[in-house]
Amino acid sequence: MVKCGEFFFIFTPYIKNPVAALIGEFECSIDDKARLMLPSALKKQLPKKDPNKFVINRGFEKQLNLYPWKEWDKVTASINNLNLFVQKNREFVRRFNNGATELELDSSGRILLPKSLMLYAGISKEAILFAHSDRIEIWSKQEYDKYMKQGADDFAKLAEDVMGKMPNEKGDVS
Repeated sequence: MVKCGEFFFIFTPYIKNPVAALIGEFECSIDDKARLMLPSALKKQLPKKDPNKFVINRGFEKQLNLYPWKEWDKVTASINNLNLFVQKNREFVRRFNNGATELELDSSGRILLPKSLMLYAGISKEAILFAHSDRIEIWSKQEYDKYMKQGADDFAKLAEDVMGKMPNEKGDVS
């Protein structure tokens, strides 16, 4: 549980029945007009309602987050509960929404990436789409490779730190 001003938010480390369970890692090319073709294997995982509508924004690392429209609504509903009389909350809301842009797949299954967001993430010709949970992260290939190599040897320790104290089905923490 996180206290935010006078509001409390409960963040769960996992969701038992996620609405969206996007998965996969895909190498993609960006064309000269800054368009990215979504792989068919990824398109099949998109929600049936409004499968062509997305919102893209800056990620916490040097990547972009692409949300199916329905998932973006859920994320922003949570953010809209923040107490904006708290300075850190206002800062977070501004930074989170900085550059957020509605996108739609064109008739060829491509999305047009905003130039400012491409610059932020260092994306030019090659990108990696990393789908997980409710979003698709878009990384420059170089940044993704660099990020995944960092701490690769410490993955077991990271897994223990993050997952080692998760509650079991009864709610007990081991």
